[in-house]
Amino acid sequence: MRIMVDEPYPEAITSLPRVKLSLPGVKGWLAQGESFQVVFFDIEPGASVPLHSHGAQFGFVIDGEMMLTIGGETKKYVRGDSYYIPADVEHGGEFLTPVRAMDFFADRDRYEPE
Repeated sequence: MRIMVDEPYPEAITSLPRVKLSLPGVKGWLAQGESFQVVFFDIEPGASVPLHSHGAQFGFVIDGEMMLTIGGETKKYVRGDSYYIPADVEHGGEFLTPVRAMDFFADRDRYEPE
């Protein structure tokens, strides 16, 4: 059974610090560890993330559909799919529907809080 909610995440997540992002249609909430970050993303359909690279990243799609390019290979990811992006591998994405995704970053300072 799937339960829909009006808000993208529960208050326990939306009370976390928002991340500074300059990407239209993309917002996120930051859980900070000593050597890593976890970001809960809420992304509008039609948004995109240009090709870029950084430290290793592991994530999964909580809800929605997106096209993700990792190292030159593009694949569609949907609810329940996971992905791994090794350090320094170029990647980017396009979001076909509203997307909620949770990403683990091996970089302590990948994002700054607002």
